[in-house]
Amino acid sequence: MAAFELYTKHARVWIPDADDVWRSAELTKDYKPGDTALYLQLEDGTTFEYKLDPATMNLPHLRNPDILVGENDLTALSYLHEPAVLHNLKVRFIDSKLIYTYCGIVLVAINPYENLPIYGTDIINAYSGQNMGDMDPHIFAVAEEAYKQMARDERNQSIIVSGESGAGKTVSAKYAMRYFATVSGSASEANVEEKVLASNPIVEAIGNAKTTRNDNSSRFGKYIEIGFDKRYRIIGANMRTYLLEKSRVVFQADDERNYHIFYQLCASAHLPEFKALKLGSAGDFYYTSQGRSPVIDGVDDDKEMCTTRNAFTLLGINKSYQMGVFRVLASILHLGNVEVKDHDADSSTILPSNSHLNIFCKLMGVAYQDMSQWLCHRKLKTATETYIKPLSKLQAVNARDALAKHIYAKLFSWIVEHVNQALQSSIKQHSFIGVLDIYGFETFEMNSFEQFCINYANEKLQQQFNMHVFKLEQEEYMKEQIPWTLIDFYDNQPCINLIEAKMGILDLLDEECKMPKGTDDTWAQKLYNTHLKTCPLFEKPRLSNKAFIVQHFADKVEYQCEGFLEKNKDTVNEEQIHVLKGSKFDLLVELFQDEDKATSPSGASSGGRTRLSIRPEHTLRGQANKEHKKTVSLQFRNSLQLLMETLNVTTPHYVRCIKPNDFKFPFTFDPRRAVQQLRACGVLETIRISAAGFPSRWTYQEFFSRYRVLMKQKDVLPEKKLTCKNLLEKLVKDEDKYQFGKTKIFFRAGQVAYLEKLRADKLRAACIRIQKTIRCWLARKKYLRMRAAAINIQRHVRGYQARCLANFLRCTRAAIIIQKYQRMFVERRRYKQQQAAALIIQCILRAYMARQHYQGLLREHKAVIIQKFVRGWLVRQWYKCTLAAIVHLQSCVRRMRAKRELKKLKIEARSVEHFKKLNIGMENKIMQLQRKVDEQHKENKAIAERLAGLESSHAAESERLRSEVARLRSVEVEARNNANRIIFLLEELEALRTEKSVMEEWAETYRDEMEQLVAELKDQNILLKSEKDDLNQLIQEQSQQMAEKMQRVLKEETRQLENELNEERSRYQNLLSEHLRLEERYDDLKEQMSLTLNVPKDGHVRTDFARGSNESECAYGSVLAESEEASHGAEDITKTTLDMSVVFNLQKKVAELEHEKQLLEDDLECREEQFQRARARDEEEHSKTRGAELEYESLKRQDLESENKRLKHELNQMRQLLMEDTTTVAMGTAMPGGPAYKLLLDQLNLANEELEVRKEEVLILRSQLVSQKEAMQHKDEKEVKAQALLYTEGTQKTKDAGDMTQAYMGLKESNRLLEAQMQAQKRNHENEIEVLHGELQSLKEENNRQQQLLAQNLQLPPEARIEASLQHEITRLTHENLEMHTDYPGGYPKYRLLVLQRDLMEQVEQQDKAVRKLRKQLKVFAKKFCEMGGLGGSQAESISPGQQAEEAIQPVNIPRKEKDFQGMLEYKKEDEQKLVKYLILELKPRGVAVNVIPGLPAYILFMCLRYADYTNNDQKVRILLTSIINSIKKILKKGGDDFETVSFWLSNTCRFLHCLKQYSGEESFMKHNTPKQNEHCLSNFDLTEYRQVLSDLAIQIYQQLIRCMENILQPMIVSGMLEHETIQGMSGVKPTGLRKRTSSIAEEGTYTLDLILRQLTAFHSTMCQHGTDPELIKQVVKQQFYVIGAVTLNNLLLRKDMCSWSKGMQIRYNVSQLEEWLRDKNLMTCGAKETLEPLIQAAQLLQVKKKTDEDAEAICSMCHALSTAQIVKVLNLYTPMNEFEERVSIAFIRTIQARLRDRKESLQLLMDTKMIFPVTFPFNPSSLSLDTIQIPSSLNLGFLIPV
Repeated sequence: MAAFELYTKHARVWIPDADDVWRSAELTKDYKPGDTALYLQLEDGTTFEYKLDPATMNLPHLRNPDILVGENDLTALSYLHEPAVLHNLKVRFIDSKLIYTYCGIVLVAINPYENLPIYGTDIINAYSGQNMGDMDPHIFAVAEEAYKQMARDERNQSIIVSGESGAGKTVSAKYAMRYFATVSGSASEANVEEKVLASNPIVEAIGNAKTTRNDNSSRFGKYIEIGFDKRYRIIGANMRTYLLEKSRVVFQADDERNYHIFYQLCASAHLPEFKALKLGSAGDFYYTSQGRSPVIDGVDDDKEMCTTRNAFTLLGINKSYQMGVFRVLASILHLGNVEVKDHDADSSTILPSNSHLNIFCKLMGVAYQDMSQWLCHRKLKTATETYIKPLSKLQAVNARDALAKHIYAKLFSWIVEHVNQALQSSIKQHSFIGVLDIYGFETFEMNSFEQFCINYANEKLQQQFNMHVFKLEQEEYMKEQIPWTLIDFYDNQPCINLIEAKMGILDLLDEECKMPKGTDDTWAQKLYNTHLKTCPLFEKPRLSNKAFIVQHFADKVEYQCEGFLEKNKDTVNEEQIHVLKGSKFDLLVELFQDEDKATSPSGASSGGRTRLSIRPEHTLRGQANKEHKKTVSLQFRNSLQLLMETLNVTTPHYVRCIKPNDFKFPFTFDPRRAVQQLRACGVLETIRISAAGFPSRWTYQEFFSRYRVLMKQKDVLPEKKLTCKNLLEKLVKDEDKYQFGKTKIFFRAGQVAYLEKLRADKLRAACIRIQKTIRCWLARKKYLRMRAAAINIQRHVRGYQARCLANFLRCTRAAIIIQKYQRMFVERRRYKQQQAAALIIQCILRAYMARQHYQGLLREHKAVIIQKFVRGWLVRQWYKCTLAAIVHLQSCVRRMRAKRELKKLKIEARSVEHFKKLNIGMENKIMQLQRKVDEQHKENKAIAERLAGLESSHAAESERLRSEVARLRSVEVEARNNANRIIFLLEELEALRTEKSVMEEWAETYRDEMEQLVAELKDQNILLKSEKDDLNQLIQEQSQQMAEKMQRVLKEETRQLENELNEERSRYQNLLSEHLRLEERYDDLKEQMSLTLNVPKDGHVRTDFARGSNESECAYGSVLAESEEASHGAEDITKTTLDMSVVFNLQKKVAELEHEKQLLEDDLECREEQFQRARARDEEEHSKTRGAELEYESLKRQDLESENKRLKHELNQMRQLLMEDTTTVAMGTAMPGGPAYKLLLDQLNLANEELEVRKEEVLILRSQLVSQKEAMQHKDEKEVKAQALLYTEGTQKTKDAGDMTQAYMGLKESNRLLEAQMQAQKRNHENEIEVLHGELQSLKEENNRQQQLLAQNLQLPPEARIEASLQHEITRLTHENLEMHTDYPGGYPKYRLLVLQRDLMEQVEQQDKAVRKLRKQLKVFAKKFCEMGGLGGSQAESISPGQQAEEAIQPVNIPRKEKDFQGMLEYKKEDEQKLVKYLILELKPRGVAVNVIPGLPAYILFMCLRYADYTNNDQKVRILLTSIINSIKKILKKGGDDFETVSFWLSNTCRFLHCLKQYSGEESFMKHNTPKQNEHCLSNFDLTEYRQVLSDLAIQIYQQLIRCMENILQPMIVSGMLEHETIQGMSGVKPTGLRKRTSSIAEEGTYTLDLILRQLTAFHSTMCQHGTDPELIKQVVKQQFYVIGAVTLNNLLLRKDMCSWSKGMQIRYNVSQLEEWLRDKNLMTCGAKETLEPLIQAAQLLQVKKKTDEDAEAICSMCHALSTAQIVKVLNLYTPMNEFEERVSIAFIRTIQARLRDRKESLQLLMDTKMIFPVTFPFNPSSLSLDTIQIPSSLNLGFLIPV
């Protein structure tokens, strides 16, 4: 079809744009030939008219279909043009976060300015061995392709990395070298690959700097050749450098830095070794402070300095040389700070006290005066005289800077030279891969000499690139045998001629430099005169006479002529060089020692080193000057020519680095800058060359699969090629648009888009038809459903209406009846109310009248009483007043009479007569008075005595009266109060009586309220009961939840412990693999040492860095000793050809690994013991939650009892064996071993008695535990009952929910106390059990020690046995004595020592008795033995003991050989090699697995081992086991790639290991044995250590089995799980580019899922035939499924074409097939399905909706097995396979990232496919008895004699 036919309505085109370069628009109207404009609509909705160029009438570029956007290869685009390329790169970079894209043979790498997790070891492993087109674009894919072509084609390779500064060239080259170093390994133990990688930090430090475009910009070009030997392993490297930017040493622009090494040196100035350099911060030096940006964000110069120094050390540059380098660098910094001052207009000077120059001279070892003079002066020489000319200040500064640049260039070259020396190898180089890291095309506002040289180099590289691309296109067309015409492509040879031809720009520049007075202006005029009119590529600017323009392949560049001559000459003052050469600094002299040599510029030229010569003789002046005048351009031209010659003889691979923006923003795309670089780097030229031919290429099968929808059934022919031809002839009429090749169809540009349009239209029409049919079916189905629903509704409505009418009639009749009874009830209730009211009124009225009458009577009675009391009181008052008046009157009368009598007496007293009368009878009276006085005295005494008594009684009585008065007063007060209270009570009584009436009035109301309240309380009681039940249920639920929580915590801790144990096992097994790998390396070196010449091996051998060796390590000194002897013997032979230090290093590593292996074994045992203890503790806690801790303790007690029984059983066996051994020995000697046997028997009896005591203690403990349990149960029951009673009473008394809550809290508190008590008792029980365990363990150790002592004593002579027994007894008693001292620190009782001494003496006396007694017993046993053997007593007495032993053996071997077979095979020492040869080395697994029982070799070997154990020959046991282990290793090394062989010996090794356990005699391994099998247990030797060795060997075989299985499955997985269409037609093939992927269509030779399943079935059947343990088979299957899932997921994450909806469906179907296989094999519980969970979730992620926030939430909850990086990667890679699918938006991906931000997980993108789960070998005893095994004659083992 014509091109204009594609410009129809809705077609999308690209139009130029000033900002975005190209913009997308859509046609709103069909284009017709002759139209001058297109009517377009932009994406923002604006419409406009696009005018066509009337001269050319070129239509705008068409846009590719959306299905092609984002392709891995730009050549896969149907329309190949600039906007399509730019848009595809932008979509991949911005939307999908993909930085790599193929463009034919070119890898386009866009700098993300962000660290991406796509360069790890897992990514390298994923790309290793893959075809370049099978994986997403990556620098590793290019490196792998180069490595593969080097090995396949035997041709050297080159990787050319180019781009602007800041585009990522250095990083890309670094990653390429890292890939080679990782996948190839080195040919020796010198770690050459590490040295190659270590050269990067050094080169970056001295050659990289910060620029405005890049923080780590390479300021030189380099070409690194990585050498390989014939086995394609790295042996060395060589580096060539180009055009070092020396001007950066003395000048940096704003926001730039000098070379990194200067800042690293300043950052490390604080170190002691750098004190002598007198350094400071970077801001203190002129050469490091001009850019005003001394720090790079995120870079620590101090740490970088450590990295640089370590790299120097690794490359063999010693400390002294390193310090010399740092001295030179520090000298350059100090030289830049030397200040030059003006002396006059034409001269300058340096002050004598300049500190920086002084430091410079001290560091460089030169004279201060000489250097200061020649920095300011210059020597001019003529033919006859020599002049010294002073320099101006500017000239002196320039001379100083030139010297600094020259010194740095020399140092740079010296370092590169020494790096190359360190990377050299003595092994002959077979091939190499070169990595060229060179500057890209540059154009700035001011372009000078450096840009001219850079662009000149890019012109040469572009020419080579164009020729290579054209050559590949031509080869492809010729290979497919299609006619082709010469493709016109841009040839830049004229531009190269303009630069390098005779009289070219460089030739004229060199000629001008030879002129004495040549200047930049004169050179520019010569250029104008020579090329302006003759060369169209050369132009002159309009407004300048000092510039010129060159039309390069990328763009026009204007160069300023100023500085060209000076930079080309690169002159340095010769006298300054003389001064430096006279230095005492050895390194400085070494730097300048090549100044006198006339050598051609080498590849390591650093861009114009100055060639100065010191003239030793007059005759050499001309030659020296000639070499001295060699210009920079000439050196660069020679270096470039050498580089081009190297590239032309290699196969090139191109990497073009693109800088997306100038601001270093991560994932920000500037279209203008990008398109500028695409034009400059040749990507668009590649597109143009491809578009000129047939860019789109399809195989016939792919074309048929994709466009099958365009065919009819009748068009499909058996031959796909003819079918495709017929279809194309119908669809595309122009035959020039396509060509048919041998295997492919070639299309012109745009034809695939046309075919895609036809396919989309056909699919759209089919979709419309399907939609029409489905919508019709849905509408009819909806109509029928609605009609049926309407009929159903009508039926139900009518029935409902009828029911409503009947219900209405019933309701009406019922209403009438209800009204009748209601009205009757109302009237009756009204009458009752009236009657009750009347009765109440009457009652109240009558009560009121009665109360009123009662009140009247009461008032009258009270009034009478009051009157009575009042009248009595008035009478008493009148009487008191009258009596008082009478008394007063009497007193007055009596007073008056007394006064009168007194007056009369006074008058009588004054008269004599009266006196005389008075004295008459005085004497008598005196006498009487005297007598009376005496009497009075007597009476007074009596009265006084009475008075004293009365006074005392009066005092007591007064005190009593006082208290009584006080009491009466209080009584009086109380009476008053009572009176008041009586009054108050009377008042209150009155009030109560008043209230009583009120209360009686409300009694009825209150009664009703109480009845209502009772009803409410009953309801509340019911509610409380329900709440009680709810609370009880809640308590039960909480207890259940607590139990579940405890179970979850227990499970979590158990899982954590299991994970730690698995990690420890994995670490141990990985270390074992590393140990085995080193052993294999050691064996290989021994083989090499045994050969005088190395025989080269042809072919490509890739070293898999992630795999271990196939060998194991024998943990015995004998094997190591043999290896060392062999190595010493070979050293004498090949001492000159091989470095023995390597062997010694390996031996040292092997020894270290053995030690570490032993440590890991101990650690593993400790971990397992801790795990067992933790599991026991967890089980005990779990049993506590179930209330079964006492049952667990009973089990413990049963274990203790069984342990005691086992010890008893062992003791009895020991006695029997000892008796038998004693009998046997008695036949050979007279009376050997009697005392020792008696002594040891007594010791064992003591141990047995002690065990009995311990048993009694255990029984006592058991009874205590039972009693405690019963007491606890009784106590718990009582407390529970009390709590229940309290709870019931509280519930009955409680009227609200608060009381119920308090009761619940009390119950909860009591339960908590009970739990605390139970916990305390449990801890006590645990402590007691641990103590008992410790005591039992000590008894077991004592028992074992006694057994060992018994075995040792039996081997000693009789006399030595007695002494040894005595010595042992003394030692034991001394030990007990010390223990008792330890137990009683205060001193041990003396009587105990006396008892011990007495016991010792008694035992010494008993020894003699025991000797005599046992001798007699031995004689008796000897007689019995002879009688059993058929000899009479008389014959036994006459035959010697030696003859008795011989005669006793013969009857056993002859008549009862088959009948009494004991499961042992006797063999002779000389037959051991035959046994190993026939049973291991020459045994064919296939025949053995079919004809005999599984594990037969293991059974035979164990029966031989039993015989060696039976004969008590330790040397025979050791030799046999060592031979078995070494032979198995040898056969595995020989046939390690055969799955059947490895599986066979894994099964037999495990069976042999199980036999060692089953027949070891240990109780834990004898539980499932029959009595007959227990008789076959080993009797003399403990082979526990050998079991560990065999376990390690089994681990090695298992890992070898897994690797063998992986090697078989690895090629099948990707093809069968991803590429092959199990469901035909689910996915179509998209257009691909030059890098063809593996087809997803099933072709001949490809792998399918059925093949994978058949292979898995073969693995499973093989292991089952060999008798592999079922648990081991499960582990192998789990590992197989993990490998399948990991490899599939990794490829899915690295292949954009596999991330689609249909591929997700395909993966889920394949996974379901694998699960079905597991179900068929009964392996669903092996954990294999769980290993596929990441793959299943990735497939689901491809299929779920990816639009809304709900979808994001669903994805986050669904993809728990995928990491955030994997989820985002899948979403970024999701690619629609048809136009009906939609891409995932960036906003949705950001939503996913935000939701998953809090996940704590590994940042690793890919799964570790080399990870092997730690393997365990569960004990699997055999039910087969050894005496039933028959040896087939086909094994040639007739020399084995059954015993």
